[in-house]
Amino acid sequence: MGAKRILETSFRIAWKDLKELSRNKLGLLMLILMPLLMMAMVGFIYPSGSSIDMSNLKVQVVNLDTGFMDMSVSGDFASAVNQINSASVNLAFSDGTTLDVLVDSIQRGEIDAGIVIPENFTYCVLNKQQANITIISDTSNPQVSQQVSGVLANIIESMSKQVAQSNLAAQLNITSAQAASYMAPYNVSSQGVVEGSSSYFDFIAPGLMMMTVMMSVMTGLPGAITHEREIGTLDGVMVAPINRLSIILGKTLAQLTRGLMQGLIILILATALFGVTIHGNILLVIGLLLLGVFSFVGLGVALTSLAKDQESASMMLMAIMFPMMFLSGIFFPVKMMPGFMQTISSFLPLTYASDALRKVMVLGSGIPQIATSLAILIVFGIVMLAIAVPLFRRMMTR
Repeated sequence: MGAKRILETSFRIAWKDLKELSRNKLGLLMLILMPLLMMAMVGFIYPSGSSIDMSNLKVQVVNLDTGFMDMSVSGDFASAVNQINSASVNLAFSDGTTLDVLVDSIQRGEIDAGIVIPENFTYCVLNKQQANITIISDTSNPQVSQQVSGVLANIIESMSKQVAQSNLAAQLNITSAQAASYMAPYNVSSQGVVEGSSSYFDFIAPGLMMMTVMMSVMTGLPGAITHEREIGTLDGVMVAPINRLSIILGKTLAQLTRGLMQGLIILILATALFGVTIHGNILLVIGLLLLGVFSFVGLGVALTSLAKDQESASMMLMAIMFPMMFLSGIFFPVKMMPGFMQTISSFLPLTYASDALRKVMVLGSGIPQIATSLAILIVFGIVMLAIAVPLFRRMMTR
């Protein structure tokens, strides 16, 4: 009967907190609006395509070769120019422009990149020597610079291979296809664990879901505990003949419901508006969201119990949440971080929560594949609740 009484009281306290949330129209609006705005901003910043839209980029071709008069050479390069223009960028010739002028134009923001034809270009091509073409890009934006350089380099390299195949075919008196097999005897193809291509948004969406769940739970706890203590309503609960564990469980259930609501909103937006495909079991996804709430509730209760007022509690929670946001692999892969940051990341529960959710959603993993992350989250949640309960009881006696 004691356990039944604790559960009944916990549900009533949770229901009280949820009714207070429903009466707070602005708070209820922000509960729905925050994940909507977050997903909308990130979804449009990182579209479903895997590459950057380069339809508005301007690329200038600077010809430093005064001997660039041979018709076959100029004809080949003109074809490459047309290919580049039809691919994705706006490209224009600029005879007589120096390298310094090109760099100045990039610094002014008038163009985004440049292709420099060296002085010995014609000589090298006509004498069967390798000619060097330089691509200069705006490195103030590394992502765009890398994408532009990659596209231009691929197109120019493709043209270079075609010229080499033609020369080899003419020299050996074979077909272009045979010449291509001589030049590249091996062909490499790539495919993912699951069918279809993935984008950066597919990578970031699971982490955003788990991050929102964490923020919802941990930012809601100061209002659920510290604020009530300040205005005196918690004293009324404390004088009632109920177990202290019921209060913690009730607050936990209320925050669990709130966090799960926001997580499901993000899940619906990610799939309906931004084309994120869930390759794994949807029930496992929901279960991971619940486990994430369970893992963070104990930490939130512990930190809130240590704070003297709501402002201090909010500052402590923010000091914990923001490092987790950036070190848990939500926006940037953990494996690409420096070694000491990877070590720090391995101690953060959000790392395992977002990684497990990403594996289920993107790779279609099941429980055996994420068993380690599940065990760590369960143990962390139990340990934090074991710490939070006595801290909360001590706070009640202060």
